[in-house]
Amino acid sequence: MRYRVIHKTSYLGKQAVSIGHNKAWLEPRPVPNQQVESFQLKIQPEPSTLSRQEDYFGNPVSVFSFNEGYETLIVSATSFLDVQEHAVNGGGQNQAVKDGTTSENGIALHEWSAVREAIQQHQTNDDLGAMEFLFASPRIEWTEQIQKYASESFRPNTPLLEALRDLTERIHTDFTYDPRATTVSTPTEEVFKIRRGVCQDFAHLQIAMLRSMGLAARYVSGYLRTYPPEGQPRLVGADASHAWLSVYAGHGRWVDVDPTNNQFTSTDHITLAWGRDYSDVPPLAGVFIGGGQHRLSVEVDVLPLP
Repeated sequence: MRYRVIHKTSYLGKQAVSIGHNKAWLEPRPVPNQQVESFQLKIQPEPSTLSRQEDYFGNPVSVFSFNEGYETLIVSATSFLDVQEHAVNGGGQNQAVKDGTTSENGIALHEWSAVREAIQQHQTNDDLGAMEFLFASPRIEWTEQIQKYASESFRPNTPLLEALRDLTERIHTDFTYDPRATTVSTPTEEVFKIRRGVCQDFAHLQIAMLRSMGLAARYVSGYLRTYPPEGQPRLVGADASHAWLSVYAGHGRWVDVDPTNNQFTSTDHITLAWGRDYSDVPPLAGVFIGGGQHRLSVEVDVLPLP
């Protein structure tokens, strides 16, 4: 599936910003099932400096600064890319990623505790690399209650993907999508208590549950193709940023799962970046002097192409 993605962020201030330094995680990351054809970042006004870097996790990052004042800042990212049916890193086409039952490389047959033990022993570089996604991070911690909730899915002798599918379905059933219930900084413990939140909250919460069971899980930011109601036209700019998570399945392979929509990821999911949690890969972050109060607006348009 080919896409054109436009992500436009506007900051409208009442006073001029005198100096500003910013980072943008808006360029899609090349991954095995995703080929980035082109990426363009347009910034108004033109920044004093602009460079492209890779962060600690290998994500492309645009870094730009302003040494002169502005009242309005518009950052527009345009990407063209091709997304194939999702496969597990390091393996071929994986039916288990679709239904959680079977696969050519046997991932669905691996008991979750065996994957946990492999990470603990970290005899391979892949297992060692996954270890950094085992621990609490700035926005993800867990409690005994959160671990107990997860353990109901991760019972002894249960295959990893079966347990993962069960936990994802339970979160989707027990928690309500409510954009007014939380903020960007709501702790996972609070989300667990109120049983409400958005995609970022549900990704953080499931990551907390998996890490509490000794499994490595990372936060993934990206986009999700949406479908208009039958008979209704597609609305330009009606899409939004999305978040899900990726779970280490052993032997260098990761499985992506979307608890907000109760599914393993598909060609509808476009990967931007990954890290320990949202704080590692926000779409746009920075510091500035001046500006006073400002209004933020974000428009995202995910357009499927022939």
